[in-house]
Amino acid sequence: MKKLRFEYEEEYIKNSRGVELFACRWVPSSSPRALVFLCHGYAMECSSFMRECGIRLAAAGYAVFGMDYEGHGRSKGARCYIKKFSNIVNDCYDYYTFISAQEEYKEKGRFLYGESMGGAVALLLHKKYPSFWNGAILVAPMCKISEKVKPHPVVINLLTRVEDIIPKWKIVPTKDVIDAAFKDPVKREEIRNNKLIYQDKPRLKTALEMLRTSMDLEETLHEITLPFLVLHGEADIVTDPEISKALFEKASTRDKTIKLYPGMWHGLTSGEPDANVDLVFADIVNWLDVRTGDSASLTTVTPIRGNNTSNVEKVVDGVSNNSQEKSKRPQATSTHLCGLNGGGRRLVHRSSM
Repeated sequence: MKKLRFEYEEEYIKNSRGVELFACRWVPSSSPRALVFLCHGYAMECSSFMRECGIRLAAAGYAVFGMDYEGHGRSKGARCYIKKFSNIVNDCYDYYTFISAQEEYKEKGRFLYGESMGGAVALLLHKKYPSFWNGAILVAPMCKISEKVKPHPVVINLLTRVEDIIPKWKIVPTKDVIDAAFKDPVKREEIRNNKLIYQDKPRLKTALEMLRTSMDLEETLHEITLPFLVLHGEADIVTDPEISKALFEKASTRDKTIKLYPGMWHGLTSGEPDANVDLVFADIVNWLDVRTGDSASLTTVTPIRGNNTSNVEKVVDGVSNNSQEKSKRPQATSTHLCGLNGGGRRLVHRSSM
């Protein structure tokens, strides 16, 4: 397979609550086959941790867009504090639909890519707007917290009683997820040295929001109707591979594929030996290629009409572009990837590969 040249860019936007969020993209130099929107896992981020994913998919011809959730990575907000899980879903929805509405992308297929907790985000994005997405790639999705790492029911009950009193307290007892998730010791150490990754104890409200979200998803798997590829390591002790099997069995969509990898852990794309990572990405790219090769399948979702910009503000040199004239919203243009003139964003970094 011929690898394409691509550009990497970073920017800042503001969400509907006025919080500054970091976003990045890997875009092929030629017209992309389709758009892929990243949903990263709990405590993770896009620019470094998901860099390999962005590079590989862009080299295969896909435009890849990522955003650090509020409180995660380079985004503002209390570190890894999730007040409402719906805030994450709504922020991703606003930004990713905004990207999809831009002139150069309006006719492109739209795929979600979620890892771990990001798998839950992707599924909830689908449920929020079922006819918008062409498909989803779910890597070890958090549809249920594994019993091997979930706190005891007595502990959960006690914590629920005080969540509104001490929501940000880092008091949730958990095992070391990095040790449990990433098999390759060298890659594990690189992840541990990534200062953008939150490695403290989970905050009380955050842990309970994740638990409730996974439980709700577990009960509504039959409502999933979009095409999907779910991938899971059979030796994963962070998210339960059995729930990926349940997702595959219960989802209503006809186009569904499951890949189970014997002996692999939770970090399929970032924590396994290189040969295993190559295998996983080959499966992902092949699945995307098959679905983007059939133009008819890409026309079955809701077409883009106009620009969805109501909840997205670009930031220029730390100042929202809405701060001077509230009535005007940023307009998507064909120069959005060509420098500071593209939508008025604060460009942090840009490089060609």
